[in-house]
Parts: sequence; C-alpha cells; structure tokens
Amino acid sequence: MTDSRAAALLLSTALVSAFGCSPASPRVLPKPARRQTEEAGAGMRYLLHLPAGYESRSDWPLILFLHGAGERGDDLTLVLREGLPHLLETLPDFPFVVVSPQESRALRWTSDGLVVFVDDVLGRYRVDRRRVSVTGLSSGATAALELAIAHPDRIAAVAPVAFTAIPADLCRMKDVPAWIFHDSGDERVPAGRAKKLAAELRACGGDAKLTIFPAEGHDAWTEAYRTRALFEWLLRQRR
Repeated sequence: MTDSRAAALLLSTALVSAFGCSPASPRVLPKPARRQTEEAGAGMRYLLHLPAGYESRSDWPLILFLHGAGERGDDLTLVLREGLPHLLETLPDFPFVVVSPQESRALRWTSDGLVVFVDDVLGRYRVDRRRVSVTGLSSGATAALELAIAHPDRIAAVAPVAFTAIPADLCRMKDVPAWIFHDSGDERVPAGRAKKLAAELRACGGDAKLTIFPAEGHDAWTEAYRTRALFEWLLRQRR
C-alpha cells in the first residue's frame, strides 16, 4: 500500500471514529490532557499536532491553520475553542502535521511573517515542503487567501472557511487549488461573496471548489472541518 493510500485509510478511520453519524458535538475539550502541545518559533506561539506514527516517516503533509478574530491574544487555549484545533483534540490519528499559530492583539499576521513561520516549521518537523496547505476561519480564512496570493509557489492548497473579504490580486493564486466553504445564511458575510470569490478564481483559470451549507450564521467551520472529503482532497495536493 502506498503512503498516500495508507494516509487516506488512516484519515477515514480517524474521522469515522470521531464523528460516526452523530451531529456536531458541543465545544467541550476532552480531559484530562490536551493532545496538542504549545510551541514557539519565528516569533509566534502555536499549537502543534503530530500524527500517530510521526517518527515513522519524514514526509508528512502540513496544514497551517489560522484562527478568527475571537481567538487573538496571548492565551493559546483560545485557539482550541474553534475549528481544526478543536477537532484535533479527538483525532490522534489525523495524518497531517498541523500548526495553529496565535495572532496577538497588538501585532497582526502578515503574509511574509507567516511564510517565515512556515519555514521555521519546515526546519523543525518531518514534513514535505511540497505539501503545505493553509486553511482558516473568518478573518483567518482571509489571511489564508492573502498568503496564497503573496506566496503561491509555497502553498499546495487553500481552504478558506467563512472568509470575510476578497483580497486584491486574486489571480496571483490561480495555480493554488482552493476549496471555499460558507453558510447560505451568514449574516456577517453574505454567501454571494463566496460565490463571487469562486467565480473570480475560475475566471483567472484557477481550480476553485465551492460548498455552501444550508445553514444560518457565520459558523461554517464546524461543518467544514467535519467534511471528510476536504482532508482527502488536501492529502492529494502538492506543489
């Protein structure tokens, strides 16, 4: 069995174990211990997820997760409240290395700062530099798009969830596959903006998938990160 098929099987098993067929669970962190560790590098503090069997290979795919405005600060437990880091507390076999930096209230992320952070991660962990994907929720989703625009040669795929704004120079990321997630009833950012983003990327010649959930509110991330096909898709992406 190839590494990619083995990783896909591991992912499927992990997600079925975590989700089954039940509705989304409430945001209560498992006890007693957190699975992700708190680390620091390149001027950022971040949560780190290492998959089961991490030492067995040197080419794990990497996901950079960028949180929303509500998780800014100097307390990394805030980052655990939403999105992919929250999910990872229940998925020790998730077959990616995942890093989730925290944005401070005083100093906001920049695309150049984030790529320096990614370089630091590449130097520390057993990951494949051709398989670096970025995802984020709300303002973090916009930051993910900005990173793909500024450094399209470094990003294998981008998955913005409930993004807040369409950045300028979108065609610079036309060679970065994108999967956009949004709620149809998002009162903060209309779903029409997600459709516009997908259409503009496609007009540039880009590969843009779009999923609109039939749900109210801004929180498209709970459902997006429960979407097994998203992570199977990310496993296939490489520069």
